[in-house]
Amino acid sequence: MSAKGNYTTVTHFILLGLTAQAHLKPLLFGIFLFIYIVTLTGNLGMIALIKTDPSLHTPMYFFLSALSFIDACYSSVVTPRLLADLIATDTSISYTSCVAQMAFLVLHGSLECLLLATMAYDRYVAICHPLLYHQLMPKSACVKLVAVAYALGTANATVQTQNVFRLPYCGPNLVNHYFCDIPPVLQLACADTGQARKVLYVFSALATVTTFAGIVVSYTYILVTVGKMSSAAGQQKALSTCASHLMAITLFYGTVFFMYIKPSTGDSMDQDKVVSVFYSIIIPMLNPLIYSLRNKEVKEALKRRIHEKILAQ
Repeated sequence: MSAKGNYTTVTHFILLGLTAQAHLKPLLFGIFLFIYIVTLTGNLGMIALIKTDPSLHTPMYFFLSALSFIDACYSSVVTPRLLADLIATDTSISYTSCVAQMAFLVLHGSLECLLLATMAYDRYVAICHPLLYHQLMPKSACVKLVAVAYALGTANATVQTQNVFRLPYCGPNLVNHYFCDIPPVLQLACADTGQARKVLYVFSALATVTTFAGIVVSYTYILVTVGKMSSAAGQQKALSTCASHLMAITLFYGTVFFMYIKPSTGDSMDQDKVVSVFYSIIIPMLNPLIYSLRNKEVKEALKRRIHEKILAQ
């Protein structure tokens, strides 16, 4: 810590991690290392598959490849640091690194919300306006939608991070978490955090509630359109293209709403750490598995790639 004015300024934080029980750390290290390997393999593999298979060069899979990239980055912001802290005795993180980690976490969390909403809109156009689909969703429009998502995500991350670190931190510096999340860091501020918490709730709601509302509207129109279809086969085909996306939405928004929208209690931080494992580590691993195991086109493309590899040998 360094002196500044009449108080001491924090120069680093100490992450208390998931657990203080030493005998659990080797087991947790093995579990999270396995999850991280599966996450990178699944998401980067999905990106490579979509890029190399012409049958997957459609808007839906373009957005899926963007989501896979976000998930790989999201997990990489958190998991390597968690793995290092599980085997290290020094779990300190510099002030600057804490700022950077928080900014990237908010960025990729915001991008996850925005991409899931964009994918819902893509399914709405494909099912409700099939004849205009290629006209309404050309490659240029898809790129612009992803670019807008990154711009909005960056803006949200900038506001949220500045909102936290504009406050003075003069000790203690023990963060009751395994990464620099906003609520546990705010608890350490040497000033009133009422205004900062209002900003947190407002911008968290903007990122989650508004995108979720967009998803609900899109799927309401989809369900109405599917209900009007005379062919049962057409209904099944339309709904099957949405099944994986709906599962991903349920997993992500379920944990995020529980984390940020629920009323906070004095003993909730340990519970929040466990919940955050799901949206920051588990879900980025599950998304490519959900889309590959439940998607016929992805499975067929994967079989072709494996067959080509075998023939090449």
